[in-house]
Amino acid sequence: MKIDSKIYIAGHNGLVGRALMKILKLKGYHNLIGKTHDELDLTNAQAVREFFKKEQPEIVFLAAAKVGGISANNTYRAEFIYENLMIQSNVIHQSYKHGVKKLLFLGSTCIYPKHSPQPIKEENLLTGSLEYSNEPYAIAKIAGIKMCEAYNLQYGTNFLAVMPTNLYGPGDNFDLEKSHVLPALMRKMYLGKLLEEKDLESLRRHLKFLPISGLNINMSLDNMRTALEQYGIKLINGKVNVEIWGSGKPLRQFLYSEDMADACIFLMENIDFEDLVKEFKVDNSTEEIRNTHLNIGSCDEISIKDLAYMVKDIIGFNGKLYFNTSKMDGTLKKTTDNSRIKKYGWTPKVGLTEGIQRLSEEMNCALSINISN
Repeated sequence: MKIDSKIYIAGHNGLVGRALMKILKLKGYHNLIGKTHDELDLTNAQAVREFFKKEQPEIVFLAAAKVGGISANNTYRAEFIYENLMIQSNVIHQSYKHGVKKLLFLGSTCIYPKHSPQPIKEENLLTGSLEYSNEPYAIAKIAGIKMCEAYNLQYGTNFLAVMPTNLYGPGDNFDLEKSHVLPALMRKMYLGKLLEEKDLESLRRHLKFLPISGLNINMSLDNMRTALEQYGIKLINGKVNVEIWGSGKPLRQFLYSEDMADACIFLMENIDFEDLVKEFKVDNSTEEIRNTHLNIGSCDEISIKDLAYMVKDIIGFNGKLYFNTSKMDGTLKKTTDNSRIKKYGWTPKVGLTEGIQRLSEEMNCALSINISN
């Protein structure tokens, strides 16, 4: 990958795509392409074909995907498998057809079996059944990995696949129904803090910055409080209570999005598919090559309960946390083994506490917005 390479970031406005844009620019890459969904629908095969024919990118970061938390994955099962299969199939195939020199596909650690040995190694893929709640999404991502491998082996392409752990960072999705666990926790507790402080002005500014369905900035404090009850933010016996789905027992790793982008760029600059073949070849006496993807994660894991209390302290929420055990926990433990990428010389830089503090500052930006604008 050269400084003047023509680089297409699919999903450039998403969590990882935005971080990729930022870090690529900081490193001096300047020939970057990004298209919004309105400009290019990646589920549309003809549109994707025409885009590649016109732009002829040399490098592709495939960070575009339909993503969401446990509730969204379980509710919109058809959309999650269909849209992700279409996006990745169109982009990967057209990258091959138009001679893209190198592509990196972003998957997810939910590809691994629900009861995988811990820590999860790349070779654990397809060794057991998946977590039910996000099975359609996981199957789509597995297909993307295998598509990259198949094109590499048959056509000699140089397509890499990486499996990040739970990601968070600047520009995250704070939607209370569709976001992942960390931004959802932060949003709930931030709103809980403003409610307990009866800070109507700050609530209005916050809602202008990050709107919530069913609420508007002209509501009274009492009406806002009532509307937020459907999202698990409730006033009980004079104390604001924040509901958290599940028991809080599941253990997770969290990776800052800019660390993820840094890892992706590191791989694209230094590692080729042939390098991975040497590491992932099943048996030197056979021609079987599989599981050439790489895990990318943080070094530590934390329970959802401990994470919630960490967020509570950083946000400054003084209310109560309620763990609703009638809701799904998901996989109780999915710690990934990151030894392979570490062997190549990459490790994360931003710790969880620092990352949450940075993200908290982003949410605080809402308080500087003039609601009359």
